Amino acid sequence: MARNVLGGELATCGTDPMTGFYRTGCCDTGAEDMGVHTVCARVTAEFLEFSKEQGNDLSTPRPEWGFAGLKPGDQWCLCADRWAEALRAGTAPAVVLEATHARTLEWVDLADLQAHAAT
Repeated sequence: MARNVLGGELATCGTDPMTGFYRTGCCDTGAEDMGVHTVCARVTAEFLEFSKEQGNDLSTPRPEWGFAGLKPGDQWCLCADRWAEALRAGTAPAVVLEATHARTLEWVDLADLQAHAAT
């Protein structure tokens, strides 16, 4: 069973929209997940703009991929390195710790995640 950053069982991040590299609703990861989509984040308008500026537009619908686009408040499995970039830029969105995969700790300190914990 996959573990979260707190050492417990990995919880579901979100199913509306359906998230996760494997589109199971969980921020689980494996060898195929080159982007390491392990951070369960509650996205903000500020983060969505930051991500778009970095070349990853998460807010524009892409029907050809079955992607409706994210809006502020949606929970989404972000790449660990993108969340770390957003942290350095001051735009890191809140994190759902129970749904954030333990592998995230290879990129981000637990203290930084806890400082951005969703309430």
